Amino acid sequence: MDLTDAAEAFSTTVTPGRRMPGKIGMGILLICWSALGVLPFVTAVPDFRLATGKIGTPGTLTVVSCVSLGQGRYDCTGRFVPDGGGDAVMVAASPDSEAGDVTRARLTPEGDRALPSGTKGVLRAMTLPATGLGVLAFLPYVLLYVFKARRGRRTAVIAGSAVTALSLVLIVVGMIAAYS
Repeated sequence: MDLTDAAEAFSTTVTPGRRMPGKIGMGILLICWSALGVLPFVTAVPDFRLATGKIGTPGTLTVVSCVSLGQGRYDCTGRFVPDGGGDAVMVAASPDSEAGDVTRARLTPEGDRALPSGTKGVLRAMTLPATGLGVLAFLPYVLLYVFKARRGRRTAVIAGSAVTALSLVLIVVGMIAAYS
């Protein structure tokens, strides 16, 4: 017995289009897919509110230090000076910062970190919802497929492709804003 025979015993051949999950299994998969797509929108709300000035204290953030944590990760701290005067506060800064960066920012209500505000902050906050949009892009097609509807599938594929492309553009713009 050689190793290929042993490997074949553990592998299964997957043939697409043969058997789909049952109604309950498919329902669970669709709920998980929907939750995975909606969750980024929900979690991005505080960052959007901070970037647009709905919450937080406006001021200037000066990044004091960034320490490498290894594997490309950084921990940055900075000094936040509120616009209305007052004492400077040491806060956690965005890990994509560099020591010496000075930027307009808003202090979170908790007072432990400061995030960029204005256009840069909004574009940065947009990255996560754009990812959720990409996750949801082909859900209409999948629903049409699951419910065996023949009409509208082509439109759903075209729309899903367009939404995915838009999502990718928004993600790239948000990442460029975050790192510039």
